[in-house]
Amino acid sequence: MTSAPTAPRVRRLTLADFRSYPTLDCRFESAMIALFGENGAGKTNLLEALSLLSPGRGLRRAELAECARRGGAGGFAVSIEVETDGAVAQLGHGLTPAGERLFRIDRSPATSARDFADYVRVLWLTPAMDGLFSGPAGDRRRFLDRLALGVDAEHGARANRLERALRNRNRLLEEGVADRRWLDAAEREIAALGVAVAAARRETVSRLAALIASGRDEASPFPWANVTIEGELERRLAEESALVVEEWYRDELAASRRRDAAAGRTLIGPQASDLAVRHGPKNEAARACSTGEQKALLMGLTLAHAKLVAAMTGQAPLVLLDEVAAHFDAKRRVALFHELETLGGQIWMTGADPLLFASLPGSAEILRVTPGKVERASPLPQ
Repeated sequence: MTSAPTAPRVRRLTLADFRSYPTLDCRFESAMIALFGENGAGKTNLLEALSLLSPGRGLRRAELAECARRGGAGGFAVSIEVETDGAVAQLGHGLTPAGERLFRIDRSPATSARDFADYVRVLWLTPAMDGLFSGPAGDRRRFLDRLALGVDAEHGARANRLERALRNRNRLLEEGVADRRWLDAAEREIAALGVAVAAARRETVSRLAALIASGRDEASPFPWANVTIEGELERRLAEESALVVEEWYRDELAASRRRDAAAGRTLIGPQASDLAVRHGPKNEAARACSTGEQKALLMGLTLAHAKLVAAMTGQAPLVLLDEVAAHFDAKRRVALFHELETLGGQIWMTGADPLLFASLPGSAEILRVTPGKVERASPLPQ
């Protein structure tokens, strides 16, 4: 019998010179935490601090220097105490005024945010993602990489190395390097990394699709999604071994040097793939759905991903939902809060209006955020 996933809980969050917070020291008890306050009060800043416990640049995709408080010394520090099955660990990250990023686990140095994955996994949904289905393919590739990163903490590092290798090849082509050995070496690296990235994406989407198919509910207010990857490497990986695909990709890169030089970029590979999403019950492309349907579909996809992370890692993730409840009517909010409660992980939500959270379970913590402060709120009317 498969054991139930662990359920990490952030019990304490401390900030120093992070965004709008000179200092903050706040403790939490619940598995569901709702933060409300006026626009600009600092709600999203709290979610962003938590999102930086995951590899990458957090939910705003900001440069780290932008997270330092204006008027501060130029750096910042974020620390949490996370409890899992009664054991408490302290995780910390920050930026020095000199621009060095630091990581700590129980006050001892850690290599990177990838080391935090043993203690906590972090997923998020923000208003900036509302245009995911109708926006550029690059946004969907980043979303796809976040899906893969949720279950494989090393995926982000591989994707970053691939991006650097592609930039290196583009530079060599632009400079017209005569020694083929430089390009051969660059393309060997790209082929190996490209196949690894494509395979991780394909595996994640395949597992996600299977999980969605096994729990489809036609009556759910958050429709199930049909998800696939459109890309040449991913298509070939479905039919051939990784070694065969890597050799094919390496040969294809060598054969397309003149074309890629003219284009100024590498035209084939996982950097050109796309995530295809269809509204399952309607069998319609997500980009053709109404705005409301797209929001509900994205929420359903986020819920499914959280379940996949728990199933694959044995750890229910922290789920950060920025201004999400305002998208839905009262009936859908009740359904959403029920779905979130069943995930098992700690849920963090923000909203301007406290009444958005009136139907949360009684065990939820509802906190008022004002500039620089987080305080317990009075009980809300039901």
